[in-house]
Amino acid sequence: MPGLMRAMARTAVVAGTATATANAVNRRQASKNVAAYDQAYQQQAAQQAPPPAPVYAAPAAPAPMDQDDKLAALERLGALKAQGILNEEEFAQQKAQILNS
Repeated sequence: MPGLMRAMARTAVVAGTATATANAVNRRQASKNVAAYDQAYQQQAAQQAPPPAPVYAAPAAPAPMDQDDKLAALERLGALKAQGILNEEEFAQQKAQILNS
């Protein structure tokens, strides 16, 4: 029996050493794979063009006012002047803008 126990112990040591060595090799290979992946990812990201800047449309010009709209706007403008919210210069400027639209 002592020989059998020695053989089993030796087999266990050899198997444990083989397992430890295999695990160390696997960890080393995995870290190399991660490093290679990170490097490839960074190279790919550097080669890609940045996203284009958003293009904003210019605001649309206001639709031309018909006579009724102009009249209503002028009445509101006159009311603002009568309340003292607009002075004579502001009133004249807004009135010209309404009439020219």
